[in-house]
Amino acid sequence: MKRIALFADVQNLYYTVRQAHGCHFNYSALWADVSGTGQIVEAFAYAIDRGDAKQRQFQQILRNLGFTVKLKPFIQRSDGSAKGDWDVGITIDVLDAAARVDEVVLASGDGDFDLLLDKLRSAYGVSSSVYGVAGLTAQSLVRAADRYVPIDGALLLKH
Repeated sequence: MKRIALFADVQNLYYTVRQAHGCHFNYSALWADVSGTGQIVEAFAYAIDRGDAKQRQFQQILRNLGFTVKLKPFIQRSDGSAKGDWDVGITIDVLDAAARVDEVVLASGDGDFDLLLDKLRSAYGVSSSVYGVAGLTAQSLVRAADRYVPIDGALLLKH
């Protein structure tokens, strides 16, 4: 059975799904969909910690599904902008997992990961799948992935 590592960029998913569909992403459906293609041996969800109760409840739901939740503090800059970027952390964890798995599944539309997927294939022989919102997923990321799955239908939580 194919061994899979699953990586979810929570902030990217939250904003792109909300922008395109006006609802939330269904992590349970993602887990079921990916599980249907092999065995998930590692799963990480990367989020920004604002410390509120609703967010902690959501993080517990992710843990109950099987994700290891990684948190970074929310940083509000003096100019009003915010910082909370997991790109380097995700990249390190993906490269670390590459030696142990057959496929990496990345749930994100962030084009910064295109080079990472190229490296997975060329240096490790690991295939990749990307789940991202159509129209809001970088075309370079879609091209770099072996398989692209648009986020719609059952992957959405309707209100």
